Amino acid sequence: MRNIVKEFRLGELFCGPGGLALGAITAEIDNTEYRIVHKWANDYDQDTCDTYTRNICPEDTESVICKDVRKLDIDKLGDIDALAFGFPCNDFSVVGEQKGFDGVFGPLYTYGVKVLRKYHPLWFLAENVGGLKSANEGKAFKKIQEDLKAAGYRIYPNLYKFEEYGVPQARHRVIIVGIREDLPYEFKIPSPEPYKDVDVTCKNAIENPPIAEDAFNNELTRQSAQVVKRLSYIKPGQNAFTADLPEELRLKVKGAKISQIYKRLDPNKPAYTVTGSGGGGTHMYHYSEPRALTNRERARLQTFPDNYVFEGSKESVRKQIGMAVPVKGAKVIFEAILKTFAGIEYESVEPSIKE
Repeated sequence: MRNIVKEFRLGELFCGPGGLALGAITAEIDNTEYRIVHKWANDYDQDTCDTYTRNICPEDTESVICKDVRKLDIDKLGDIDALAFGFPCNDFSVVGEQKGFDGVFGPLYTYGVKVLRKYHPLWFLAENVGGLKSANEGKAFKKIQEDLKAAGYRIYPNLYKFEEYGVPQARHRVIIVGIREDLPYEFKIPSPEPYKDVDVTCKNAIENPPIAEDAFNNELTRQSAQVVKRLSYIKPGQNAFTADLPEELRLKVKGAKISQIYKRLDPNKPAYTVTGSGGGGTHMYHYSEPRALTNRERARLQTFPDNYVFEGSKESVRKQIGMAVPVKGAKVIFEAILKTFAGIEYESVEPSIKE
């Protein structure tokens, strides 16, 4: 196994459109040779794979394998020094029973564990939604941590609030960094302090600099007259249930009042969480214009550069952007990993998740 490494070859499962990958390959430490390079990636959605290939590895299209992870031949992926996997938050109802965890249809994180056991990379980064901590009364998260440790890693879980790290969006994600247990490195949670003066308002993200008229993925969504009229009554920061709407524009919804239905952004705050959904008033809505955001505006909230082209239909692109990890947030964590291996001190904080 290669232990003295400055260029880390990265493999990815559930790679999405490349938010983690772009954060990884742009991570750098001044005056050092430490960096991360793409080796291989996997996702099951063709548009997503096309987006990843176009932007991350256009010269190496064969390195992106478009296939259901449950049918992936892990033995043929190739040696890596690092693994990233933003595993889908599927049902963990089988927690507590070994049956199902090693089967073809077991929880998807187990495929990341299989890659760790096969290739023994020096480190990994695993990402999931903030709610993972409480899934199955906390049993799922406990089981995942146990399995990652059993694969031979010290783990460093934390709930990252990306708006504290320069991302113009309230997006909270559990990220587990793991370092192989035979290595002498201790990862520390990077402090948000260096980003405290960054303007993370959604207005700044969307308007500065202005988006070019011919920018990729910037088509407007057609809005019905009724939606335009409804939005005219909804103030920035309000939604269809908190605004003072006339009777004919109120939503006839029983039960839960979902806070993001026809919710307009507050220009003076980070955006609420960008998601992949878009039906029934769940597009994100502009703070000053009566319309949904374009995909390019949503991509800016996810800190993708404007030259990052998403492939597929408008609906497919919306889903891809919603599933991605914010590029700048990922980059912060990858740079902390590089500094850990380079022996460079950096400002850190206590983890928000105690083992």
